[in-house]
Amino acid sequence: MLRVSAYLAVTLAATLVAAGCAVVTGVPAQAPSPPAPSVVKGAGAARDATAAENATAAENARAGDPRWRLRGRGGEHEIEGFADRVSVLPGEGFRLYVSTTAGHYTARAFRVGWYGGAGARKVWESAELPGVRQAPPRTVPDTGAVTAAHWKPGPEVDTAGWPEGSYLIRLEAATGGRRYVPLTVRSASTGGRLVVVNAVTTWQAYNRWGGRSLYRGPGGFEDRSRAVSFDRPYDTSGARLFLDMERDAVEVAERSGVPLAYVTNLELDRDPHILDGARGLVSLGHDEYWSPHMRRTVEAARDHGTNLAFLGANAVYWRIRFAATPLGPGRMVVCHKDAAEDPGTVLWRDSGEPESSLTGPMYDCFPSESAYVVHRPGNWIFEGTGVRRGTVFPGMAGVETDKVVAGVPRPMEVLSVSPVDCGGRSTVAHSAYYTVPSGAAVFSSGTMRWVCAMRGARCGHGVTDRARVFVRRATGNILRVFAAGPAGREHPADDNLESLGLDGPAGR
Repeated sequence: MLRVSAYLAVTLAATLVAAGCAVVTGVPAQAPSPPAPSVVKGAGAARDATAAENATAAENARAGDPRWRLRGRGGEHEIEGFADRVSVLPGEGFRLYVSTTAGHYTARAFRVGWYGGAGARKVWESAELPGVRQAPPRTVPDTGAVTAAHWKPGPEVDTAGWPEGSYLIRLEAATGGRRYVPLTVRSASTGGRLVVVNAVTTWQAYNRWGGRSLYRGPGGFEDRSRAVSFDRPYDTSGARLFLDMERDAVEVAERSGVPLAYVTNLELDRDPHILDGARGLVSLGHDEYWSPHMRRTVEAARDHGTNLAFLGANAVYWRIRFAATPLGPGRMVVCHKDAAEDPGTVLWRDSGEPESSLTGPMYDCFPSESAYVVHRPGNWIFEGTGVRRGTVFPGMAGVETDKVVAGVPRPMEVLSVSPVDCGGRSTVAHSAYYTVPSGAAVFSSGTMRWVCAMRGARCGHGVTDRARVFVRRATGNILRVFAAGPAGREHPADDNLESLGLDGPAGR
């Protein structure tokens, strides 16, 4: 997204790690889940996918806890914290860094899922822990990055028995304040499964904790951070972008019962083989900040038959790199947004690789407050939704939207054509679907409200409960077909760009 206005779119020391801090195993909320089955690539993929599917269904058949929500955050700094790991493998530990004005606090871990509509399951809780009011944040002079790496370390948490998935660690001050610390318990292997990606680089880009983000500083855009650190809490609830842009899609995926794996952006950067054998990858509601290694990993997977679903808009927009912090490698996201300062951290399209060569539609508009209009009702993605050509879903094309431009991969099938007033500029937004020679298929919703619409009227912006039914059904169709293997073999894209006046040279 662009400069200061884009921030509004979403409102959207290692030396201290130390010695003497006990491991807090806490009390499991329920009996530990059985360990996830190992995944064997190749001939065993079908067996492993079945086992993973059973594990997903079995996990969501367990009793959930609807009390996972905050129900009040308390004062601004009453309690807040972060983890020294963005993700861990099942059974690995992580350390909490917590600041609170209360004398004591507790921590509870909730795995996000379906759970019969409860939305999460409590898997762990700590004993009462002593509270510490930590020192104020510091700013790194060269980049303007805000850090709390100098905080005194808190307890180390053991994740033994925690299933793979997206987690919210809820910190609860004795005085009543509550905040989240997000964590992903990631998959060591993704073979035979559909991979859910938590877009932590984008969460951090918008994080204004300590007064700075990649969009704003005390003096506005020019005073922004040029890098942002995971060594600090997230602002507001502690999990704003996960809750706004991802949680509902995770719930739909878990409810579908398809075999799921979980990773973050960081694994896509660090491990070029993390998607080997994966059936599909699901990018959730806002996935804007991508490193070259992330992009190469996903492109290679697509070209070997892995399906891709982009459920948001404005994906793969800013080009980033990672740097180390006092708490570990790769915990700093660097993005200067100015070629004069750093030609390597600019828009992907300005570096000669437009995002459209991967996503299909590419970022076009902010702000958009427009209706979503169906164009290809007969496509398999819309099966069972009851839509016709011209069916309108108010408010669903926004607040950022994408469109198809010349040079995109072919064949490409445009599924929706939504007229958009972009701050006085007339344009359109497109959902689209394309397929490649490997058999992989790629779906892009073209709107940032696709996941929000899963909440129906609770999304706001004029979105209706009818949209909730439509989006959840269409997303379920995508998940089930993409989890079965290269979708383009059974469902090749029916190219319609010429009929829409969008014909041009193919991008690949």
